[in-house]
Amino acid sequence: MRIRFLIVFLALLTGPVWAQDSADKPDKPAADPSASDKAADQAPPSENSSSHDTRIDVRPPQDDAKNHPGSKDAVAGLDVADNPGKTDISSDASDVREFHPWNPLKAIKDVEVGDYYFRRKNYKGALERYKDALYYKEGDAVASFRLAECQEKLGDKSEAKKYYEQYLKILPDGPFAKEARTSLARLAKAQ
Repeated sequence: MRIRFLIVFLALLTGPVWAQDSADKPDKPAADPSASDKAADQAPPSENSSSHDTRIDVRPPQDDAKNHPGSKDAVAGLDVADNPGKTDISSDASDVREFHPWNPLKAIKDVEVGDYYFRRKNYKGALERYKDALYYKEGDAVASFRLAECQEKLGDKSEAKKYYEQYLKILPDGPFAKEARTSLARLAKAQ
């Protein structure tokens, strides 16, 4: 009885698999191998891909110079293509500009990991992660506040005060504003 049940059960399981295999196979073989190429040529344009069709327009908007005066001066000399007369931009020290990468997702992750370290009372580890968050997203309010807390826990009162004030500049009425003001008052009394 068990064997019959097992055979029927296996037959029921393999039936849909065989049906799927037969649906995937073409009924008739193609007579002309170039027939698939002709079909691709006749396909709607949305299905065809061409590098010319998928180019992204990276030109600035028409009124960009008016809306952002001085932006050309900030990036002047960064690209040889922008300065055809100059072949080597690294030869002049005044042309060196440093830009920090802007990656808010990485900053969020650094804050999350910093929070983990902070809960574990690993304040040095948390401090470094909050600094990394501020590197990838300058002016991050949460990272500034948490960095101030870490500095205070580690005993660096002047740095803690600096980051509490930075948080209050970013979000004067933010969710941690009351705590930041209380901490600033406490730090002022301690000095």
